[in-house]
Amino acid sequence: MVEIGAFREAVTAWAVGGPGDSAREAAVRELAARWRVQVAVLLEGPSDVAAVDALAASRGRDLAAEGVCVLTMGGAMNVGRFARLLGPSGLGLRLTGLCDERERPYYARGFEQVGAAQQGFFVCAADLEDELIRALGVPRVTELVRAEGDLRALRTFLRQPAQQNRPAHQQLRRFLGTKKGRKIHYGRVLVEALTPDRVPAPLDNLLATL
Repeated sequence: MVEIGAFREAVTAWAVGGPGDSAREAAVRELAARWRVQVAVLLEGPSDVAAVDALAASRGRDLAAEGVCVLTMGGAMNVGRFARLLGPSGLGLRLTGLCDERERPYYARGFEQVGAAQQGFFVCAADLEDELIRALGVPRVTELVRAEGDLRALRTFLRQPAQQNRPAHQQLRRFLGTKKGRKIHYGRVLVEALTPDRVPAPLDNLLATL
């Protein structure tokens, strides 16, 4: 994971510098060749990375060793930039990804512009947290929140007037985003609590293609 972490950092630096940054491009190409990277999984944020990594680990897979780099782009609007750098017209990696329904147009356009539309990506109905909460059910997620020591914080959150008329699964979804790092933490916790037959289809299908 140290090695693939270095590759992720190099890709992010290259994306900031742009396609004309030859020094950073050379660093990315050198690392890609050294670690035999073949696939880039483009994700919106670090909580998505945590979930994909957790599911892979639960199935005994080491994606980095398989030449798969799972990386966050810092927002779905950056997918076009990362696709240009890493896809067929750039580094030549196979592209895939996972996104929220509202972010589908960014992914579709970004993949199409680099000729990677046929490689495909997977779409969550609302977002990945919503998919995971629905798969586990509100009672089970609440149990996990209790086990992680966050039940008092959840109860305080639920007393807010804005939460009173929301369905329970939406309340939990909003709660996961109320503190920095919480979505990342629960991205792993919720996935690890899934039984094999309850893995949300977008996440399950993504891993099946890797």
